[in-house]
Amino acid sequence: MLGRARERGGAVLSAFALAGCVTLGCQPYRKCDPVRDAAVGELPVRLSLTGLHAPGFAESIAPDVRSFRPRFELWSDGASKRRWVWLPPGTRIDTSDMDSWQFPVGTKFWKEFTRDGVRVETRLLQRLPDGWIGVAYLWQKDGKDAFAAPYGAIDALGTPHNVPASNECDACHAGRSSYALGFSAVQLAQQTASESLTLEELIQLGLVSEAPAVTPEVPGNETEQAALGYLHANCSHCHNASRPKRSGSRCFDPESDIDFLLRADEGPRVSETNTYRTATDACFVKGQPNSSSMLDLMGQRSRFKQMPPLASEVVDTAAVDLLRRWIEEM
Repeated sequence: MLGRARERGGAVLSAFALAGCVTLGCQPYRKCDPVRDAAVGELPVRLSLTGLHAPGFAESIAPDVRSFRPRFELWSDGASKRRWVWLPPGTRIDTSDMDSWQFPVGTKFWKEFTRDGVRVETRLLQRLPDGWIGVAYLWQKDGKDAFAAPYGAIDALGTPHNVPASNECDACHAGRSSYALGFSAVQLAQQTASESLTLEELIQLGLVSEAPAVTPEVPGNETEQAALGYLHANCSHCHNASRPKRSGSRCFDPESDIDFLLRADEGPRVSETNTYRTATDACFVKGQPNSSSMLDLMGQRSRFKQMPPLASEVVDTAAVDLLRRWIEEM
């Protein structure tokens, strides 16, 4: 899976993570903490019991659960995804830090993956009193329900899709103090799909503690916005300057100063974004895509050389073309 060997019971993953775009060598991958069996045991065994679906109806979403779609999506080897959120009644999201929302205890996020026309899994992230826990629910072939798979699955339901183990959630999500990725001021500032929850609606419903001073906007022309957004969605959970410190294992914690995180108050100039300030020359050379190591890494999938270093076995060719065009036009 993902070009690496896996021993799920001991949560040992043999792979390599790159320290930064300029590094063509590798540093040893540090294993994630073991699966928290006790915490996973607090979650329902079946997806139908998590609150996502109306009782007895696997295709009907509960009325108090809202769908959302981030403006910039994470590449998942071509899988299509649907996302939902539930906030405990009477609670609000702490948005005092507009770039790092803090969610009330009990908050639930779900993300459903469909690969090659087959619905394979729905992931649940839930905020418990002592922190977040994540687990994937593997759908049954009859589509009537999905069951918790805390140790993941390889090539789920006969597709090339790999379901992550519960402890692997930290590899991406622990890179941000908000833990929930894709649900933020930047990601929700624009309407992306009908009936999809937006930042404006969250404000109108009183579900956030504070509204942003100005509506977040990504600077630049269409190509620049798409490129900055792609790097934000696919790279910034590892590469950002505000990663929470870990007392345990590194778990894909790159030691570099590269920062692809888009802030809610980026301002009007592309040159002032963290991406340009920290990644120019290190990851890309303006006007020279063939000299930009970022494209070299993104265009490969191998055990020792690829970006992102996990959760992908298929090159996102459309993204490589986008970023090549973006660098050429700098």
